[in-house]
Amino acid sequence: MTLQNRVSKRALIGAVSLLATPALALGRTACLSDALGTHRVMKIDLSGGLRVGRKSFAQTLDLAPREVVLTFDDGPHPGPTDHVLDALARECVRATFFLIGRMAQGAPALARRTLAEGHTVAHHSMTHPMTLADLPLPRALADIEAGFSAVDHALYGQYAGAPRTPFFRFPGFGSSVPLLDHLAGRGIGVFGCDFWVSDWNDMTPEHQLALTLRRLEQTGGGIILFHDPRPQTAAMIPAFLRELKRRAYKVVHMEPARGAA
Repeated sequence: MTLQNRVSKRALIGAVSLLATPALALGRTACLSDALGTHRVMKIDLSGGLRVGRKSFAQTLDLAPREVVLTFDDGPHPGPTDHVLDALARECVRATFFLIGRMAQGAPALARRTLAEGHTVAHHSMTHPMTLADLPLPRALADIEAGFSAVDHALYGQYAGAPRTPFFRFPGFGSSVPLLDHLAGRGIGVFGCDFWVSDWNDMTPEHQLALTLRRLEQTGGGIILFHDPRPQTAAMIPAFLRELKRRAYKVVHMEPARGAA
């Protein structure tokens, strides 16, 4: 076993130990003394139909080498999402969560906790069809709109006809020209990713950590896609954040330049 693998394994064992502590007991844990921290906040200009993330589009965010943007899809899910939020809080790190509308309806307090702890809460459709591009256009648009409404009702108790945070990610990255044009016309930015961690596949947290770190070193940074409802992801996130610190990566948090609460 290499030194790097031994370090990762020790970090992962510590992370699993923390997960054994009930979230309620952890409370709102103060930042670690050597926390990773959030390096800077990027205000995102949504004019001109923003589409970023090289897995789907030709361009990505204007990030320096070894800068990462942490994003999470498909929540909120009580349990795993709580543990992810606990880990981010310990490291004083902010991320972007793309919520499914029906999940926000089912766990509105957890959606509000995510927002209250300084994370950007964005949108991922109402029902997560695979994919929106395969649905008739009116049905796809209705699912997107219902998701906006459900998330904003969970967060703010009302929906004003446009999402308070105009960030959207297509489920399964299944976009189409009409859907992209519709969102651009409403001033809503579309986010893909620069690499994903394949956490929709079952694997041990240790295997997922190794895979994530390998892809991170291959890309040198960028927009990373995780899924916070996945227990394996919740288990590996504390160790991953420690590795970001050890490897001198910087976390960039993104917010809309306008229109966010």
